[in-house]
Amino acid sequence: MSLLGQLRAALLALGLSALGVLVTACAEDQPPAPQPASENYTLGTGDQLRVIVFGETDLSGQFTVDDSGHIRLPLIGQVDAAGRTLHQLEGDVAAKLSQGYLKNPRVSVEVTNYRPFFIIGEVNKPGEYPYVNGMNVLNAVALAGGFTYRAREGEVYIKHAGSNEEEEIDVEAGGKVQPGDIIRVKERFF
Repeated sequence: MSLLGQLRAALLALGLSALGVLVTACAEDQPPAPQPASENYTLGTGDQLRVIVFGETDLSGQFTVDDSGHIRLPLIGQVDAAGRTLHQLEGDVAAKLSQGYLKNPRVSVEVTNYRPFFIIGEVNKPGEYPYVNGMNVLNAVALAGGFTYRAREGEVYIKHAGSNEEEEIDVEAGGKVQPGDIIRVKERFF
């Protein structure tokens, strides 16, 4: 190999080494991939789901948890969904399908659209808003057009779905919002 060939090979090896170091350094600095709301997320009225029964396209599709807390699937009919986790619902659907319909069904369930959250009180546009994964109180207030001039901006009150009690949340601390939550912004005194 000529001197020029050896030089090219050495430069190529050096360049690839440097690239490997850079890629490794960049990979270590990457934040973790966003996670779903929670593995323990419980379904509720208004959640939109995609149910996939592997190998059975006629049994798969989009379904919404209705007001009674159920989804209605082909062949097996009504299945309880409200208050169940995705994993529990997968098991329930698979169990019903295996009762005379399919042998060893494989079922996957995912949330395609979460139920909305609500914001009331001293915001410019109170109402119902679509939930976005990872949302916090400040994001929710921004979606509602921000605080009014009368708002007590330091804290808000959240009533989580399924709870009867409000929790006081410091806005700066960035309390998490969950699907179905009701956020109340109080009026200040002065």
